Amino acid sequence: MKFPLLTLCLTLVTLLSAPPVSVFADPVHADKPEATVDFKSAVKQKLQSLQKQPALIHSAIGVTRKETPIPCVYSKEDLNLNTGKTRILLIGGLDGSQASVNAVIEAVEWFYTAKEAAPLRDKYSLSAVPIANPDGWVLQQGPKNASGGNPTHGYPPMGDAYLSPTKPEAEYLWRWIGMHAPDLVLDIREGKQFQWVVPVDSLPTTKTLGKELQPQIKPVFGWELVSALAFKSPSGVGRVPALAVELDASNPRAFLPELLTAMEQISFQGPSPARLELMRRLQRTPIQVATQLSKVYGNDLGRLSYLPVLSLISQIKLGELTADPSRLAAIEQITQAYLKKNPEPLTKGGGGSLIAGHLLFSELAKATGNPEYLQLAKQAADLGFDKQGNMRESMPHHVEMSDAVFMSCPILAAVGRLTGETKYYDMALKHWRFIQNMDQRPDGIYQNSPLSIAAWGRGNGFPALGLALVLSELPLNSPLREQFIAGHRKHLEALSRHQDPNGMWHQVIDHPGSYREMTSTCMITFSMIRGVRAGWLDAKIYTPIIERAWYAIKTRVAFDGTLVDVCTGTGKQKDLRGYLDRTAILGTDTRGGAMAFLVSNEMAQWQNERDNAAQQKLD
Repeated sequence: MKFPLLTLCLTLVTLLSAPPVSVFADPVHADKPEATVDFKSAVKQKLQSLQKQPALIHSAIGVTRKETPIPCVYSKEDLNLNTGKTRILLIGGLDGSQASVNAVIEAVEWFYTAKEAAPLRDKYSLSAVPIANPDGWVLQQGPKNASGGNPTHGYPPMGDAYLSPTKPEAEYLWRWIGMHAPDLVLDIREGKQFQWVVPVDSLPTTKTLGKELQPQIKPVFGWELVSALAFKSPSGVGRVPALAVELDASNPRAFLPELLTAMEQISFQGPSPARLELMRRLQRTPIQVATQLSKVYGNDLGRLSYLPVLSLISQIKLGELTADPSRLAAIEQITQAYLKKNPEPLTKGGGGSLIAGHLLFSELAKATGNPEYLQLAKQAADLGFDKQGNMRESMPHHVEMSDAVFMSCPILAAVGRLTGETKYYDMALKHWRFIQNMDQRPDGIYQNSPLSIAAWGRGNGFPALGLALVLSELPLNSPLREQFIAGHRKHLEALSRHQDPNGMWHQVIDHPGSYREMTSTCMITFSMIRGVRAGWLDAKIYTPIIERAWYAIKTRVAFDGTLVDVCTGTGKQKDLRGYLDRTAILGTDTRGGAMAFLVSNEMAQWQNERDNAAQQKLD
């Protein structure tokens, strides 16, 4: 049902005639020494009024060079890409202006609380990045931020994300818009007079909307963000209609009712090209996602490491799920070709990643019964014992990193299962305890190494995945089982508390300003699915967590295997900044593809089991 135009016009008149009321604290003035500025507290105080709105979810799109979170607010409707509502995103404070930030906060409050806006809430969903340049806003020095950059320029951002030493705000904003996929973006800034900005190269829908908005300018240059959204696809998903508005701080004017009136006039609706692409991705079944990934990942083996091996194992698993024995045959052929050139893989070097790469041989031993594969897997597991057969303090090549739980424990457990020798289970427990005592924090989260308490995302994905695989091999009557389960549950319970509202986990688990990272999300989700399937995790608790994560994962896997925000290879970092600055890959990636393939298969098997159980109830 259309919202009555008369009601919108009356709303507009009411708002324009109302005196401006400011309920916001003033930012810090530029004459205050930067070293004494508490950027985070200033931003938090500014958003206090929005914190009181029960309809809003508070999160962050990224983090500045001062490690200030870049805040965002949205409703539950914005988490549903299939909603019938038109989704509008407001961006305030990119120019660092007080007028812009105030106007966006006031607009959001009006939309979610005003009685006259109630009918609008049935048709539209409103989200906002109210202070897109938080450090610049705090310092009140115009569009310049606190690191010498100007985030109003440089769209689309060039180079790797999120590494800009001067304007990471632009990089975070650009990619976040892509994955948020609004139907319309409005960039609000301060100017000399009130006017709408509709760049000449806007999308046709934006130009049509612009005809209803006056006064208006049509710039050829400048306004890079809204212009770039018309011809470039943020995060590779699709273009987004966008325009801007300049506000006169001395003569406040409510822009949102005007915009909504114009949208009603032309029947402007979503989905945007960006949202439509994500909706298409969401329609896929787990098997379809896995099949698409199989065309890109798991088709060669140049070097034995966990990176290609997990995809090769996933090819075998996909063959089992689809009753296609040709996949196993193809992986055997690839493996034999590798072994012909490298008959003694352990002599090649490669540390923990090489040890984990021997999971290929344990999986092939299970699938084929070929003793050659078992012998190769056993050689890796035997690294945990000295010449007399005594357990070592730990497996080698752990380099004090939490990654080592995955790099060594699963191959030990797999060989234990294949040989029936319990010493391998004992060594898996000893190695895990060794790493746990070194890297697990009191809150249950793993720091990546003793160098820093920072909880790197994949540094938590590794122990989660590692113990899930160990428990999958460990006999049900093993006396060690309860120890593994208790430790695994503690970790996953802690991780569940840090899941982003959109379903992802972050590059730094407990730092919501860090980017939403693909591999850690896939690994943690796999571990939870496996735990629910096997019964060591409570399905009622973890099913909603898994479903949110799988929803997010699907949006970040394109049909051609392109992935969004995969953390590059990462060694031990000295501090939080080291992990925040790891490249977030947008494109195909062996590591990311392996983890996405792994979790897609696991989700497919779980779905099959649930479907079969439901059918049995009907029968």
